[in-house]
Order: sequence, then structure tokens, then C-alpha cells
Amino acid sequence: MVANQIVDMGILTMKSYDDCQHIGAAVVNECNCIISWNFKHIVNIKTIHGVRAITNLAGYKDIDILSPTVLLESE
Repeated sequence: MVANQIVDMGILTMKSYDDCQHIGAAVVNECNCIISWNFKHIVNIKTIHGVRAITNLAGYKDIDILSPTVLLESE
């Protein structure tokens, strides 16, 4: 369902449906964050803001979307 919302809202396209499923699985399983090197589809401002909108509208827990370098810098 979340994967379909990502496509329906124009955040990503059906060409990136695997990425939508990855994000959706993390959201519905209440993960704290998604860590990815995929800057084209996942770790970018459009996706981050879009997923935040979906989680807020649908009542899911917020999820952080980060690159691995952010975690390394915080240690």
C-alpha cells in the first residue's frame, strides 16, 4: 500500500517500484531509518519529503532516510 502511495503521489515512478517496496516495507514495519547509497531514488529531498507526507497522513511512525556517511559522521 505505501509503495503504491509513493507512485500515486508522483514521488517515484513504476520504474522504481522495487525502491517503493523497500521504503514501504520499512515504513509499515516501523523501522527507525532507511540507510541507502541510492541517491537517485531514495536518499533525496523529494523522496524524503514525500515519504514524510505519507507517514503523517496515514498515521505511520516517521522514518529517517539517510546515507551511510551520515551515520559514520555521527559516531
